Amino acid sequence: MTTRITTPFGFASTAAEVLDGVDLTGRRAVVTGGASGIGIETARALAGAGAEVTLAVRRRDAGERTAEDIIATTGNKQVLVADLDLADQASVRRFTAAWEGPLHMLVNNAAVMAAPETRTPEGWELQFATNHLGHFTLTTGLHGALAAAGGARVVSVSSSAHLRSPVVFDDIHFRERAYEPWSAYGQSKTANVLFAVEATRRWAGDGIAVNALTPGSIRTNLQRHVSDEEIERLRAEAGAGASQWKTPEQGAATSVLVAASPLLDGVSGRYFEDCEEAGPNRPGTRFGVAAYALDPEAAERLWQVSVDTLG
Repeated sequence: MTTRITTPFGFASTAAEVLDGVDLTGRRAVVTGGASGIGIETARALAGAGAEVTLAVRRRDAGERTAEDIIATTGNKQVLVADLDLADQASVRRFTAAWEGPLHMLVNNAAVMAAPETRTPEGWELQFATNHLGHFTLTTGLHGALAAAGGARVVSVSSSAHLRSPVVFDDIHFRERAYEPWSAYGQSKTANVLFAVEATRRWAGDGIAVNALTPGSIRTNLQRHVSDEEIERLRAEAGAGASQWKTPEQGAATSVLVAASPLLDGVSGRYFEDCEEAGPNRPGTRFGVAAYALDPEAAERLWQVSVDTLG
């Protein structure tokens, strides 16, 4: 039985507080979705600690503006911008082919949430294609760079919404069942946790740590497909189990803890919440991790399905 990991940080900690006194000079990071929401604050905290940070973004103009802002606030000029559309496998492969040298921290942060039913040109459901398959291709494509770093870390940003659905292997892409946006999102977020479990098993010998987390509830443009009424309905449904809102700076805290804190050296294959390892989900609450998200057999199966899907 492993001991559950706790830290001096918690719900209200900010990303800057988590990295206070941590020196990331000489280390390189990639943050997907680094030009919006908690991605901005994740990138800012890593850059503030001295890392070279690449914002991997769908909209270059937003990326350039964010990079200028982070450079101005941190004084670190090593904030770069690269094109990445996770729903487009060719775009992901271009990114990995262009990467040179070691990569110490990969923060798989970008996501689509509760989108109306949309399919990629391959016929894949958009949320699974973006949130899981895009990051799967990105991370496996950067495996060599991560292994070369010695002690690299991969951060798989999941969500408490993983509690809404396991990966439904019989119909991942909603070809038979009726499409439901929150089930689709939940399934993709469970996949993010399962990825950490299986990557840990496969890559431990390469010195690559892979962990998953929920950042908590933060009002960002991730909710662009969701009305305020819908959000409040879901929160009312969760009742006492609903989490309080965090600021983007607080939302990025668990991501940077997993990406860069020395407190987590040697830790892999875990799921974090409010800057500590989450316990098992208690029915009726939105906290903790579902057993199905940590299931090694499901994790191995998802990896193989992903490989087969991507051809």
